Amino acid sequence: MFDLHRLRLLRELKHRGTLAAVAAALSYAPSSVSQQLSLLESEVGVPLLEPVGRRVRLTEQAEILVAHTEAVLERLERAEADIAASLSDLTGTLRIASFQTAALALVPAALGLLREQHPHLRVHVTHMEPEKALPALQARDFDLVLAEEYPGNPSPRPAELEQEGLLDDPLRLALPAPAGTAEAEGPAAALRSLADHPWVMEPEGTAARHWAMTLCRDAGFEPDVRFETTDLLLHLRLVEQRHAAAFLPGLVWTGQSPTVALRPLPRGQRVRRIFTVVRRGRGRHPAVRACRKALRQAVGLRSGLA
Repeated sequence: MFDLHRLRLLRELKHRGTLAAVAAALSYAPSSVSQQLSLLESEVGVPLLEPVGRRVRLTEQAEILVAHTEAVLERLERAEADIAASLSDLTGTLRIASFQTAALALVPAALGLLREQHPHLRVHVTHMEPEKALPALQARDFDLVLAEEYPGNPSPRPAELEQEGLLDDPLRLALPAPAGTAEAEGPAAALRSLADHPWVMEPEGTAARHWAMTLCRDAGFEPDVRFETTDLLLHLRLVEQRHAAAFLPGLVWTGQSPTVALRPLPRGQRVRRIFTVVRRGRGRHPAVRACRKALRQAVGLRSGLA
């Protein structure tokens, strides 16, 4: 029999990439992590790590072992969910990661509902973009992640994660000044009319940035991106002060009336999909089910204010 604790360390190394990252995440000394993995190698009887420069990578046999470890941990997740479901009171801590607009528009209302319905459940929320939150979910840093998917940019769907749709959020072009004839000429013309204007977009490497750049290029121009930030409220302020054009989602208004001129985008580019993600086997946990229910109720409450 292999030691489950050591198997989990090997799994952590796969997801976190370095011995130092594993040690930091688990509050261990790097030498202790290395020692435990060496003991696991002795148990298995084959090398599990091989040096690559100053780092190490998993061998083929280690990858096989990690795949089986994932299956064991999924089964344990199901066992934990079943035990929690057998209790009359929902307790413990639920760890959530959410990107900004969902955190502003949906999470506070969902937290209020959870507090009323499950007062002994402790909820910990971290503001984190999906690009970082989803790997952290796989590494077991979170129990549930709120994520987004832009048109034509499907997000990766690892086998060990499960998605559940939450809402479709409209996307629109935000004009730094009232449009002239662009509105009558259609969405593509509205985009092209801003070809020489500064833009604010999310940073390079994000799904939102890739989508926005593709949209502008399809309209026939390379946008002049002078401002980069994941803070969509700053996007809005820059548009309000006529410093930049932007693409803004509906959730940025959080029930308020728009404060800038908005135009529709070309067909097929008008909504982003927002969904929750959990590890496979975790979705049946009562705390996760309660959180997803509260988020759906928060969407309904927001729709009623629109």
